[in-house]
Amino acid sequence: MAEAFKNLINADVVQQVGQHLHRVWPHFDQKAFRQWALTGLDDLEFKARAQHLSQALAHTLPSDFSQAADILERSLKVIRPVPADHDPDQELGSLQTDDTGLGGWALWAFGEYVAKQGIDHPERALQALHAITQRFTAEFAIRPFIVAHPALTLATINQWAHDPSAHVRRLASEGSRPRLPWGLRLQTLVQDPRPTLSVLQKLQDDPSEYVRRSVANHLNDIAKDHPELIVEWLQTHLPDAPATRKRLLRHACRTLIKNGHPGVMAAWGLGTPFSGQAQLVLNTQQVQLGESLTLTVTLQSNSRQIQTLELDYRVHHIKANGELSPKTFKGKQITLQPGQTLVWSKQHPIKPITTRRYYPGVHRVEIQLNGQSHAQADFDLIL
Repeated sequence: MAEAFKNLINADVVQQVGQHLHRVWPHFDQKAFRQWALTGLDDLEFKARAQHLSQALAHTLPSDFSQAADILERSLKVIRPVPADHDPDQELGSLQTDDTGLGGWALWAFGEYVAKQGIDHPERALQALHAITQRFTAEFAIRPFIVAHPALTLATINQWAHDPSAHVRRLASEGSRPRLPWGLRLQTLVQDPRPTLSVLQKLQDDPSEYVRRSVANHLNDIAKDHPELIVEWLQTHLPDAPATRKRLLRHACRTLIKNGHPGVMAAWGLGTPFSGQAQLVLNTQQVQLGESLTLTVTLQSNSRQIQTLELDYRVHHIKANGELSPKTFKGKQITLQPGQTLVWSKQHPIKPITTRRYYPGVHRVEIQLNGQSHAQADFDLIL
């Protein structure tokens, strides 16, 4: 069985943090730090453990934040030169503590400390986050500074968009996402995301896919509240875009494509409704929880023109009150020749997952073509 996620911060990590802080600042009280950090640690989940360690740091580091930040930075591992074609995303797994200093999951607590203790010292705190993110990530820790010091922080991340480190450039996008999962929601940017658009424009053609993927997710966040801005972005940045940017923009539009947003569908050449017949057949009318359902879709074109189609499907799950709640799943993009008949099949698992509770009864599968419903079929879920 896989080890619990919370155990990424454990007694060994506490020991390592204490040793490296004492290495760079001999006055650091390792014994007191361990006592503060280990008391009650086993009862906490991951994020609470990071916050708990940050409190232990607050009890044992100097009260002067600038001095404390200097100590934290000196305790960090040495960054080795990397080849030009290295993958920063793959590098994340190797960002661990070593003999030269601290890295990896231990630094979540450092970010928590900086976010709380440095909130009244934003310039110095942002310098510390710049160093931390190159050994882990500071995407959660930077968010309180965007709230409390928006002008300074947004100006700083605009500068970071040109940083030599891909980790710092990614932070400029990821840390300012309006709806970052697990992170503090940036309500001001939810309401008006335009202050971060200059950062995204600088980074959408970044040489690192690791950075570009963050830009796509940032734009997808914006799409949930301001689809019109995404349509404008596509009108400006999609024509004559290189292949890497097209992939980024396609990923950024995934929610709006699933929802069949007319402006986005048109921008991708998917605005023309399907001309023809669509049929959906399920391999069974009864499915036991834990089994899979096979969908078979048959499309018959009635058009004299080639049709470009985005085929998605929606599963309407029963809720506790008996109502149906749809969830859209990606199918594939299809090019249908004039008069062509095409058959597409998909196996859809009906398995327990942590984010959904299943209820027995009649569920529905619906086929969407270019965002419009064209066929549906029902099945009975048995628990």
